[in-house]
Amino acid sequence: MKWLIPMLAAAALLLAGLAIWVRIAPTDPAAWHGIPEEVPRRHSANSDLREIDGSLAALDAIIRATPRTERLAGSVEDGMVTYVTRTALFGFPDYTTVRQDGARLTIFARSRFGKSDLGVNAARVEGWLALLGQG
Repeated sequence: MKWLIPMLAAAALLLAGLAIWVRIAPTDPAAWHGIPEEVPRRHSANSDLREIDGSLAALDAIIRATPRTERLAGSVEDGMVTYVTRTALFGFPDYTTVRQDGARLTIFARSRFGKSDLGVNAARVEGWLALLGQG
């Protein structure tokens, strides 16, 4: 019984440390600002890849209006923008890169931490596409 309180305290400290780390971990924009030539599947455990016809400027306005989302790198004028969206509770970062190629948009959303995002990235992209009229 004497070990229960120290173990709970250690677990609480570990959880608090993790919560702080995911919020303050440095982000290298060069590591996240891009779309790999080959993405294994459209939907994986922690990412989502879409290709649609659309306007980067219109989608940019929708994405920037999303709570806890900010631009990480790029611009509409550059033809490619990467955004970071953080979860409400712990602040886990998810990265979304959108690239305009003619009339085609490629959207690649992925998590930074963990092996699964429980479908959060796909749901977020679906919501944006619905607002864009592409859902």
